Amino acid sequence: MRPSGRKTDQMRKVSFERNFSKHAEGSCLVKFGDTHVLCTASLEEKTPPWLRNSGKGWVTAEYGMLPRATGDRMKREAASGKQGGRTQEIQRLIGRSLRAIVDLEALGERQITIDCDVIQADGGTRTASITGAWVALHDCLRWMEARSMIKVEKVLKDHVAAISCGIFASQSVIDLDYLEDSAAETDANFVMTGSGGIVEIQGTAEGKPFTEEEFSSLMALAKAGILDLVSLQKQAIA
Repeated sequence: MRPSGRKTDQMRKVSFERNFSKHAEGSCLVKFGDTHVLCTASLEEKTPPWLRNSGKGWVTAEYGMLPRATGDRMKREAASGKQGGRTQEIQRLIGRSLRAIVDLEALGERQITIDCDVIQADGGTRTASITGAWVALHDCLRWMEARSMIKVEKVLKDHVAAISCGIFASQSVIDLDYLEDSAAETDANFVMTGSGGIVEIQGTAEGKPFTEEEFSSLMALAKAGILDLVSLQKQAIA
């Protein structure tokens, strides 16, 4: 039995609240159970210096956790003068995931930055961030299309979403919350497109190494979960 009482293949309740931020070109408050992330998409009419005059745009991401997103207050990373390794790794993952489904030439010489701010954390903050970031990105592109800057269907090639899976109490389970994540025997994150393409898989054995059969069971859970998330994304933007 999972601590939450969920079945092994049952995700937490997922929701998307679009247009959460008044000023951002695109925004979405995404909830995976008690993990809540505010994703905002900001457009700039410029590219990084190394892309200047290339005809290509750029999509990047920043990630952070508010001081009381967890049980104890965390110091803001800005107060220490630098980002932690975990923060840098997650925001790079978010950026890679979004660029996998964007035609950067069709975007033109512009940059879209997705800020993913964790308001409340209960496991799976990176997977919630990626899934919500797609909605914010979509709405930013719709904002641009309404101003005759781009055609969304030319820029956005597919959906992208992410889900965690792991082995908890010797069972393969999907969408780990904090209690499961902190005690998991194996923890993995899957990033996939709506058409089933694999963007990235991160898998770690926390105790004994996992087997190929166990990995296959995690992969099967992830594929089903991604399909559900993409369906929810489609409902959210309809």
